[in-house]
Formats: sequence, structure tokens, C-alpha cells
Amino acid sequence: MAEERENKVLGGPPDDYEPMIQKKLENAKQSKVKSYVELFVGRKGFWALLKYEIIIGLFSDFPGALGIFFRSIFYRFIFKRFGKGAMIGRSVTLRCPYKISIGDNVIIDDNCSLDAKGRDNEGIIIDDGVYVGRNSIVSCKNGMIHLEKNVNIGFNCEVYSLNKVVIGANTLIAAYCYIVGGGHTADRTDLDFRDQEKHAYGIEIGKNTWLGAKSIILYNCNIGQGSIIGAAAVVNKNIPEFSIAAGIPARVIKKRK
Repeated sequence: MAEERENKVLGGPPDDYEPMIQKKLENAKQSKVKSYVELFVGRKGFWALLKYEIIIGLFSDFPGALGIFFRSIFYRFIFKRFGKGAMIGRSVTLRCPYKISIGDNVIIDDNCSLDAKGRDNEGIIIDDGVYVGRNSIVSCKNGMIHLEKNVNIGFNCEVYSLNKVVIGANTLIAAYCYIVGGGHTADRTDLDFRDQEKHAYGIEIGKNTWLGAKSIILYNCNIGQGSIIGAAAVVNKNIPEFSIAAGIPARVIKKRK
């Protein structure tokens, strides 16, 4: 059983980065400026901090088409890559944008959050033609997230990664979906939950997959290409390619081929 579980791992061992950040913020000896740079800017140096503060401060909440135009010009100076025709909506939260790559013709709708924090992770890679709907969150916790070409994420979705989450090309994700590439253990009663080991297993969703509204994809679960996950389903094990799965927990109810 242990060997079978190990074969499903997409990356390395569990990580404790998130509790470490919280403890740093609680530490009175930790410089607040240093904490801010680590959490929000993601790159050391006064020039990196100054660019981040000026560009975000001036253009993040700028309304209308003019705001989108200004962001398309100036945001390229704080992103790792900012493709042609990419559009960032109003009030989008950006954390560690120097570790975020945006492809061509990407649309990030209003009030989204892109958070690439981590010590040594690859951050967020968003390929050409991706759409991320209003109020959605794409967040690394020392993991990485890769949204492949033409992925479409509906509004109010959440994608988290403690290790590696890959969402295949042309995948459709309906509103209120939750994809979490990591979890907590609760084996010990002498430690707070936040201080216990975390499972940093990843998720790989094959290309041209369709996730129904409010579905939940738990860590260490891969979904094969061309599959459909029913609305409100909870996926807690691998789903073969070209399957239709539904229920809590999700089970395959039909094969598309």
C-alpha cells in the first residue's frame, strides 16, 4: 500500500512552508518589511519592492478599459512573463508576481488572486488562452501550478498547491470548484494541527476534462484526459481517462469510450 501511494506522488516530501510563514509573522523580532517582501513581492531588493509598490498602487484598482490598458503595459515589469494580448481585471491580488508567467491572450477577471509564494518553487505558469473567472484563487504554498493552454476556470474557484498541480489543456472548470494539492495530518494530539506534517502530494488533471460546478478534487488524485466529473462530486481517488464520475465519493458511472 505504501509503495502504491508513493507511486502517485508528483513531487517531493511534505512541506511546512505555510505554518513557517505564519510563525514568522507572529515573531516580533522579524522585520515587518522583510516579511512583506517575502510574502507579497517575492524578490529581494529595494528596486523590486519599489516597482511592485508603485505599479500595484497606481494601476491595480484603475477602472474600465483604461485600467486594463495600463495594466497590460506596466504589469510586464513585475511578472516573470507577460504575454501579448493578456488582460488583467480590476482589483486582482498579486503575490510574488516575479514567479508568475502569463501567456498570450490570457484573461484574469476582476477580484482574482494569483499567489506564487514559496522558497524554492516554480510558481505559477499560465499558458496561452487561459481564462480565470471572477473571484477565483490560484495559490501556491511552496508548490507550483501549471494551467495549460486554453484552460477555462469559472468564477469563485480555488486551486491550491503544496507540491504540483497541473491542469491539462482545454479543460473546463465550472464555478465553485475546489482543487487542493496537499493536506494535513492529524495523527498527534499533542501538537496543533498547523504544526503537524502536511501531505504535499500533487494533482494532475488530463487535457479536455470537464469539472462540474462545486466539485472537489483532493490531493494525490489524478484525472485522466477527456473525463467528466459531475457537479458537487468529491474525487478522492484516481479517475481513468474518458470516464464520467459522480457522487460523494466520486465513482465511475459510465465510460465515454
